[in-house]
Amino acid sequence: MKYKDLYNEWRSDPEQFWMHAAKNINWVKFPTFALDDTKKPFYRWFPDGEVNTCYNAIDRHVIDGKGEKIAIIYDSAIRGIKEKISYKQLLKKVTKFAHALSTAGISKGDRVIIYMPMIPEAIVSMLACARIGAIHSVVFGGFASNELAVRIDDAKPKAIIAGSCGVEPTGIIPYKPLLDKAIDQAEHSPKFCVIFQRDELQAPLVVGRDYDWDDFQKASTEIPCVPVLGSDPLYILYTSGTTGQPKGVVRPTAGHLVSLMWTMKNFFGADPDDVFWAASDVGWVVGHSYIVYAPLFAGNTTLLFEGKPIGTPDPGTFWRIIEEHYVKILFTAPTAFRAIKRSDPNGEFISKYDTSSLKTLFLAGERADTDTIKWASNKLGVPVIDHWWQTETGFPMVGCPQGLNSPPVKIGTAGLAMPGYDIKVLNEDGTVAASNVLGSIVVKLPLPPGTLPTLWGSDDRFKKSYLLKFPGYYDTGDSGLIDEDGFVSIMARTDDVINTAGHRLSTGAMEEVLSGHPDIAECAVIGVNDDLKGQLPLGFICLNAGVNRKPLEIINESVLLVREKIGPVASFKKAVIIERLPKTRSGKVLRGTMLKIANGEKFKVPATIDDPSILDEIEKALLEIDSVSYTHLTLPTIFSV
Repeated sequence: MKYKDLYNEWRSDPEQFWMHAAKNINWVKFPTFALDDTKKPFYRWFPDGEVNTCYNAIDRHVIDGKGEKIAIIYDSAIRGIKEKISYKQLLKKVTKFAHALSTAGISKGDRVIIYMPMIPEAIVSMLACARIGAIHSVVFGGFASNELAVRIDDAKPKAIIAGSCGVEPTGIIPYKPLLDKAIDQAEHSPKFCVIFQRDELQAPLVVGRDYDWDDFQKASTEIPCVPVLGSDPLYILYTSGTTGQPKGVVRPTAGHLVSLMWTMKNFFGADPDDVFWAASDVGWVVGHSYIVYAPLFAGNTTLLFEGKPIGTPDPGTFWRIIEEHYVKILFTAPTAFRAIKRSDPNGEFISKYDTSSLKTLFLAGERADTDTIKWASNKLGVPVIDHWWQTETGFPMVGCPQGLNSPPVKIGTAGLAMPGYDIKVLNEDGTVAASNVLGSIVVKLPLPPGTLPTLWGSDDRFKKSYLLKFPGYYDTGDSGLIDEDGFVSIMARTDDVINTAGHRLSTGAMEEVLSGHPDIAECAVIGVNDDLKGQLPLGFICLNAGVNRKPLEIINESVLLVREKIGPVASFKKAVIIERLPKTRSGKVLRGTMLKIANGEKFKVPATIDDPSILDEIEKALLEIDSVSYTHLTLPTIFSV
């Protein structure tokens, strides 16, 4: 079917569209209607239906005679361990652990925090909660104690499931001391904790509160799936914000099932026999949607990867995995490919492996610059599909669907709006912007099934965060534009749009230009305060491996590039070369924190930061920017024109 026809089908009758999609999952009780809009703006999808997520992920495949099919491939590049788990084996593991949770007093509606590394037991824990109707909240493994404590107090879990440690290229990260400290800090206390002891580190257990993973379920057998209402929460996932109270995004059960199932064939073009690899973490929304749930709903084999794109052991890790496990579809963040490209700019490691099984590469999570897309496409010989969505939505909002006859990819854009999303670009006064005019990206209400109906325990905050600025619309918090053909370009977070002498400029557009420089691996542009023009752009540049040219030359060329491609109006006059950008563990550049440092404002070290020491490097570089004059330095790192 053509994309345009399907999108128009949704536009003409959204509720009928999703009722039809709902037939692709197994229900305990099929819903009598799709949308409950009686309590606007708190919309509910399939509210009178009854369903179970775990049944759709595992049981139905085993019942259909596919029990021997591989459900999960676990590949730990860090530990050198590989494991294959069939649907039948997964069912046994999940039912046993679910029975243990139930016996220990966990029931429908109870919250369970999961604080685990990238191991199969994390998936087992999530599915076990879903099986008995408990609401899980996965917290990224290794999160600082105070951040974990905040989430404990907000979710108020009856139980916490944790690993004893995480294993990183830099060494062992003990999880248990972080958990103990978090429980001590939190006002709410869980009834009990279950600890999976990893071989790399055995954690001491608190008597009367902590249970060993194996001992906890020693006497367990099986337990049937507990039906829940379609609008009941499946999980709470806290956004990876850098400041303030984290927002607990609520994921409704039935809408999540229906929408994710729809995306596997229609958006990703996945067939049941395909190996699907989302190179993310189960602590993030990509891991929830496309490591755990969607591939299992569709009966695919999902790949669980514990490692890094480089350094475990080299830039060839991704290609080794594709060859070894016959990966057909890879979904990862642009930052992963920028890291690989920076370490291996000529793609020499790719030639060492057979990547012919790979048919499509999907990128999301951060703006995918044109240079990285072209590099990946040329080196791998496959289509590269940039797309865009959010933790709040749970599945793609914009892209080029590979299961449909969609228009060709327009490099530099995130693609077309998906069924369910009526996307507009609004001016600051709330009027619809003209084609190719930068503005705030919004979605007309109601949002489709599977998207957040509210924030956990905070309806008022939900309205304030997403609905008040543009009445009748969901405010994505992103800025961008829509061209005359309907292709959407995501330029930056709304806060990253800068105003220079009355001109609204996208830092993302400047980053796109800088990324096209052959020596630049990745970059970030922020808008620093300026007494004369209000804000001025400042560039942070990281070079490819092996570049030995004078930094001055590269920066000068970069300034001229922006002037040529965007114009003098951009006022791009300053840049600094640094070794690396500060990022979250999910690969997002911490532009807000960089901005506060540049403006001399107080800042809190983000809980999600991958390496806090990078902030010191940023501060040192910025201290030099106004004191260094290129005229009397032979090898400057800062240049201003």
